[in-house]
Amino acid sequence: MIKEKIQELSKSIFSNIVGYRRHLHANPELSFDEVQTSAYVEARLDELGIPHSRLANNGVVGLLKGNKPSENVIALRADMDALPITEANDVPYKSKNVGVMHACGHDVHTSSLLGTATILSNLKDEFGGTIKLIFQPAEEKLPGGANLMIQEGVLENPKPQAVLGQHVMPLIDAGKVGFRAGKYMASTDEIYVTVHGKGGHGAQPQQNIDPVIITAHILTALQQVVSRFADPKSPSVLSFGKVIANGATNIIPNEVYLEGTFRTMDEQWRKEAHIKMKKMAEGIAESMGGSCDFEIRNGYPFLINEEKLTAYVRAYAEDYLGKENVLDLDIWMAAEDFAYFSQASDACFYRLGTRNESRGITSAVHTPTFDVDEDALAISTGLMAYIAVKQLGN
Repeated sequence: MIKEKIQELSKSIFSNIVGYRRHLHANPELSFDEVQTSAYVEARLDELGIPHSRLANNGVVGLLKGNKPSENVIALRADMDALPITEANDVPYKSKNVGVMHACGHDVHTSSLLGTATILSNLKDEFGGTIKLIFQPAEEKLPGGANLMIQEGVLENPKPQAVLGQHVMPLIDAGKVGFRAGKYMASTDEIYVTVHGKGGHGAQPQQNIDPVIITAHILTALQQVVSRFADPKSPSVLSFGKVIANGATNIIPNEVYLEGTFRTMDEQWRKEAHIKMKKMAEGIAESMGGSCDFEIRNGYPFLINEEKLTAYVRAYAEDYLGKENVLDLDIWMAAEDFAYFSQASDACFYRLGTRNESRGITSAVHTPTFDVDEDALAISTGLMAYIAVKQLGN
């Protein structure tokens, strides 16, 4: 049976995939700068005899065709970029690029997809259809590599019936995976605000227009967008993580600078919330004698896992791993640019467990101590290969 063949191949290439992952982890590159990473991926695809092309500068797209007759097409996606974080792990594969680290597991995603390609290359006589291998740049930075690749035609010629992606999750033990059908991850928008006033001596507030006080009112009032305007059944989050008022104990500054994020799972409400936030902030500032520059940079849309596809993929995972190793996921208010694929095609984005408390591997993504239990690579490659073959109708 093809499942057993995939499992055996997954075991046989495990050490190679770990090697791929460690090479990528030691040589991370930031979003839109994945030059060596893309070249490494291309070299591995060349070794497998898989034709490939470039999209969005550093994006790599391979086409792998089974030898059985079929017009079906499925796409598998892995992201390749790293984060501007200095690694704190003391491991042989520690990042060689100071200030850059694979702290979100994209090295796992890329090496796993290379492993999946290796398995499927050895099984071309066992399946029919085309598998589009998408190695995507710049997931971590707007406007997102997924968006750019879609604009340049990654979902055309041939057009896939579905797009699949997997992502590490340190909350789940290695050996397990997680699924959620329907709305799963939030949209994300970046907010940049400058509140203008008139600075001066703190002992003479009557002569000033205090932007700090104006900002305090704006920050408090904006939370009403979530607590009073949003539908309670549709999650929304508004958070401000940066507030800069360069005054002093006795100096009121001329302006205050803010940065924040707005996230939700409803595109119509997202648009309405933008209008409400901007109008509210500008109105408060004006009513208090100041002014406000309120900029919202649209980020990724919300991510939705197509219900029927996700049900099928989950069933394949249960067959491959056993039901006890397939978990239910809750909604996740973080964002992912895989959402663009989910808005443009039937899609399923699932989670790969990478946690191992006994080995001290528990750190969250986007932290200097993030690492994975590499035993997860023993299933990440084969599982995706099995899902792809089954979804193609083999």
